[in-house]
Amino acid sequence: MPGPDRDGSDQEAPSPRVTPKVKRPSPPPQPNFPPASTNRDPATANGTGTSGAISADEQFGANDRRVPPDLGLGWLNGTNPGDSAAQPSHPNSSAQAASLSRARMVRAPRMGGPKVQPELVGKQRLKGTHPGDRYVRVVRQQSEDFQRAGPGHLVATEDALAARGPAGRAFGRVKRVVIGAPLSTAAAAHERLTKVKALAVLSSDALSSVAYATEEILHVLLLAGLGALTYSLHIGAAIVVLLLFVGISYRQTIKAYPAGGGSYIVAKDNLGELPALAAGAALLFGYVVTVAVSIAAGVAALVSALPELHSHRVALGLGFILLVTLLNLRGIRESGSIFAVPTYLFLVGIFTLLAVGILRTAGDGFDAREPVAPVGEALSGATGSLGLFLILRAFSSGCAALTGVEAISDGVPAFQPPEWKNARATLTWMIGILAVMFSGITFLAHQFGVVPLEANHPGGYETVVSQIARVVFGGENLAYYYIQFATLAILILAANTAYSDFPRLAFFLARDRYLPRQFTFRGDRLAFTTGIVTLGILSGTMLAGFGAETSRMIPLYAVGVFTAFTLSQSGMISRWLRLRETGWQRGLAINIVGATATGIVTLVVGVSNFRKGAWVVIALIPILIAMFRAIHRHYQNAAGELAAQTPLDPSEIQHTVIVPVAAVNRVARQTLAYARSISDNVSAVHITDDEAEIEAMRQAWTELGTDVPLVIIESPYRSLVGPLLHYIDEIDKQRPDDTITVILPEFIARHWWEQLLHNQTALRIKAALLFRPSTVVTSVPYHLERGGTVPTGGVGATTGLEHRL
Repeated sequence: MPGPDRDGSDQEAPSPRVTPKVKRPSPPPQPNFPPASTNRDPATANGTGTSGAISADEQFGANDRRVPPDLGLGWLNGTNPGDSAAQPSHPNSSAQAASLSRARMVRAPRMGGPKVQPELVGKQRLKGTHPGDRYVRVVRQQSEDFQRAGPGHLVATEDALAARGPAGRAFGRVKRVVIGAPLSTAAAAHERLTKVKALAVLSSDALSSVAYATEEILHVLLLAGLGALTYSLHIGAAIVVLLLFVGISYRQTIKAYPAGGGSYIVAKDNLGELPALAAGAALLFGYVVTVAVSIAAGVAALVSALPELHSHRVALGLGFILLVTLLNLRGIRESGSIFAVPTYLFLVGIFTLLAVGILRTAGDGFDAREPVAPVGEALSGATGSLGLFLILRAFSSGCAALTGVEAISDGVPAFQPPEWKNARATLTWMIGILAVMFSGITFLAHQFGVVPLEANHPGGYETVVSQIARVVFGGENLAYYYIQFATLAILILAANTAYSDFPRLAFFLARDRYLPRQFTFRGDRLAFTTGIVTLGILSGTMLAGFGAETSRMIPLYAVGVFTAFTLSQSGMISRWLRLRETGWQRGLAINIVGATATGIVTLVVGVSNFRKGAWVVIALIPILIAMFRAIHRHYQNAAGELAAQTPLDPSEIQHTVIVPVAAVNRVARQTLAYARSISDNVSAVHITDDEAEIEAMRQAWTELGTDVPLVIIESPYRSLVGPLLHYIDEIDKQRPDDTITVILPEFIARHWWEQLLHNQTALRIKAALLFRPSTVVTSVPYHLERGGTVPTGGVGATTGLEHRL
């Protein structure tokens, strides 16, 4: 039974005090003015009027803070309080005008309603029909979109993510099928990688490089003739030694920087900003090339088995990039589960190939076959002599086997705890497996006299691994095709290493304000969505630009990767000398050797392949550094210059409200009512290019009987936004301390495609006002009502339905 509120726990504020209602006086009858002519009086147009005109200060009263909306132009000829010519000219006209203006601005008191419960649960105090009657309404949450975690703490559930429209719901269903259901932030701890999955996700790039590293060595040595191919064993041994030094160095880096970051973090901590940005730029570009090279090499393996697909290499490559991008958007743990199977199938296949191949060559007494130039292969470029520069160039090309080694040090946070120990163990396994596979393939290529083919070989292109598998397994049989498709799978999925590290490195750069903040955003599946999509677009562009040819992209590949290697090793040298931690002498020696070797490789690759594309990397890294610094400078300036354009104290905010209107109709009345609810200082603006419309609009406004003055701006050049912006500027000059609030009536179509049928005038005005300081733009939306009538009336077009306001 309702009764007075006696609940002592109810701490609601007392009900608002009711103020006496004030009756609005009826406006006195206005004199009948003749219709405004096209040729307006120059004196009136200049705001001077006649000798009996009343000034704006007299008209509005000494204490009235409203600004004359007509800017002294006398457009309205007495139909509004802002028109000086409309006021009577007897001695008491000023006092009467001020009294009338103040009386018409008095609003009826609002009914005091119960306070809203922002926590969606609680109690509301209600007033009864009798004096002193008060009641309590218990508010309960009506939906499952939120969970209450505590006082003032709501947690949005998955139901709160549901789209509202049919198009949004359809897109959501497709997204769930392709990417999967969204994961909460709390699930991030369960998205970590085990060592088995991490070897597949973070090592696939390095492990897959054995499919083309040996081939790149043979391509360079072939320039000196078939006899120079025997030097591949010596070069391969040197690369394995360098691999061990780099691997040991990154083991030290993982322990020193367990939060991840790789070369960028090491250089930033020990060498400064510019070396760090150089490492970051080189790695970002290297990851883009990693995807393009891996996919191109995978397509080459497919074409070797199915030559009829040779003309579709680019299309196949782009399709594989799209596939890997979508898989990575599903999250690192799920992508690891998907990629683990092909990675381990490849390892089984390659180790089987090596075992059978070594047995075959052992049966021949380890006698190496003489390499024979294939039919149709032109060796006109062979010089017959092998110099130091050519050996260094072959060594640098074969160092493609080292690409991807830094991936584990970049992705330490992706491991399960203890992160750095698991990362070091995985790195050790990767280095060992990579060294064995690279050495074995290089040895078998030498033993079987394999000669690399050019991509446009007239007899059909075939990779070095394909030639070895054909010899080892005795032709095109099931074992041969297993090797080819396993190689295709690992090369396609090797791009996943870059998809894991590029977004993470971009996150570190964005965290330090060198890249846009969007790169720190995690998507529905806790993946760095912006980085993943960006990598897919950039790598697809590169692959298409180079025609999906691996050999054309290798020079770009090595420069960026070994630049990052060198900076990382140099950073560790600086760290050892600065901190002198336990075992620093041994670590210093390892890093000195590694930095020297990788630095030499970087110089050789840059010089020898300068004309083949290395110049792109050499020129691009400084450009990326400049871009990083410009972004950082913007964020610093924004943080230092950030200032509130409106007062921080609500009592200090004074609104000057401007309402563009198109017609005197229900939409206009709705918008004006909202404007008057927040301020008494409201002006309506009507912009037209039709002179005949002016008088009709003025008459319709008078019949409306509102106290909001109307200003008509004739735009003979048919422009809308320009005159409106300049009018706002003039109003702003009168009250520079006020907050200009522009209230726009905005039409909202029932269906998204219906928006295309309208000119989006409100949207254009909002875009124009976006960069104007001290200006607030508010939209008052209105929708078409089913079974209702289109809001019409008055003059001109309905707002949002035609071309002007």
